[in-house]
Amino acid sequence: MTTRIQKRNRRKILEAALDVFSAQGFRGATLDQIATVAGLSKPNLLYYFDSKEGIHRALLEDLLGVWLAPLRALNPEGDPRAEILGYMRRKLQMSREFPRESRLFANEVLQGAEHLQGPMGSDLKALVDDKCAIIRRWIAAGRLAPVDPYHLIFSIWALTQHYADFDAQIRLIRGGRDPMEGAEGFLDTLFDRLLKP
Repeated sequence: MTTRIQKRNRRKILEAALDVFSAQGFRGATLDQIATVAGLSKPNLLYYFDSKEGIHRALLEDLLGVWLAPLRALNPEGDPRAEILGYMRRKLQMSREFPRESRLFANEVLQGAEHLQGPMGSDLKALVDDKCAIIRRWIAAGRLAPVDPYHLIFSIWALTQHYADFDAQIRLIRGGRDPMEGAEGFLDTLFDRLLKP
């Protein structure tokens, strides 16, 4: 049975790993960095996880469900434009609330998505395929303009996660103002016009 202290230390390690991996990427991160940020010794860290790979895998597995929840919430029985705009808004909100998680996934993909292969990658692909089939049905029924469903989803990812992944660039250009100021209204208009039959 896992004790309260063990649960707390595991959470501390994963929280520290999120900081380090989201800033350094998998290749740039070290166990020493993670242990330092967690406030634990390296041997203590290795009591909970056998390797940097083990920490990274656990972090991705824990976060993937949360990260994919907005896409899972796309309701095939709902109004198509409202469903897609709702998805876009949920993704934008996640970029605001979870910028480290967004950068973690961006770094993973930029480095070849090696750790998203296997079951995690299969789950992601199956979910996207399922939602693209729903979008195709909406298009065939004349409820959405004809667009490529995959590129629509990729565009939503790119345009919402950009605010987390490139926060420093946006702040620089906007003179330090909130990077997301006005983003939702702009993206609502962009996607609504794109999708209107």
